[in-house]
Amino acid sequence: MVRTSEIKVFISSRDGTCAECHAPLTRSAWICLDEAKGALCLPCADLDHLEFLPTGDAALTRRAKQASALWAVVLKWSRSRRRYERQGLLVEQKALETAEAACIADAPARADRASRRAEEAQFADRQYVERFAEEVRRRYPGCPAGRERAIAEHACRKYSDRIGRTAAAKSLDSAAIDLAVLAHIRHTETEYDLLLARGTDRHEARTKVAGLVDAVVGRWLG
Repeated sequence: MVRTSEIKVFISSRDGTCAECHAPLTRSAWICLDEAKGALCLPCADLDHLEFLPTGDAALTRRAKQASALWAVVLKWSRSRRRYERQGLLVEQKALETAEAACIADAPARADRASRRAEEAQFADRQYVERFAEEVRRRYPGCPAGRERAIAEHACRKYSDRIGRTAAAKSLDSAAIDLAVLAHIRHTETEYDLLLARGTDRHEARTKVAGLVDAVVGRWLG
């Protein structure tokens, strides 16, 4: 029979009682919710023979889940995020052992693939920074030598929310390039940072340095 929904096990956040055996369920107890009866301890839910596999190893989790005829998702309520979050899986011991053996056997190959992907990503990022810098130089021929590279590296810093990592910048959109250049000028050619350090409101500080920024832009445009 194909399972139509996941079996869920919850890490309780309050005290209770098992609806079947009436054993006390203390806070942090692992329970399964039965629609008709309510909270059940793992023995009464027939899940106590399963082994816990915490999150963190995607390959191990995937293989253990595939090899286990019976498995359940373990969830815990996050007060800060106000939602249930996965903690891991409960799987059959034999399935876990099989998955662990498979992961050990092909660990070198997986590590090699991961290394190649990382190198390819780094190469792609370097190419992207070079293209960004070239476009800065093309649009601002009066930009001091070497500044285009600094602007590109700062704007394109990976995993940041900087303008260089936006979809527009990835296509070398002119507006994105201009914003990156303006930000660089503001921080390096004016007293903008000093004004912020003194407690000046960001918008007020930008207004104060706007004239100087425009002047520098004019020179860089050639």
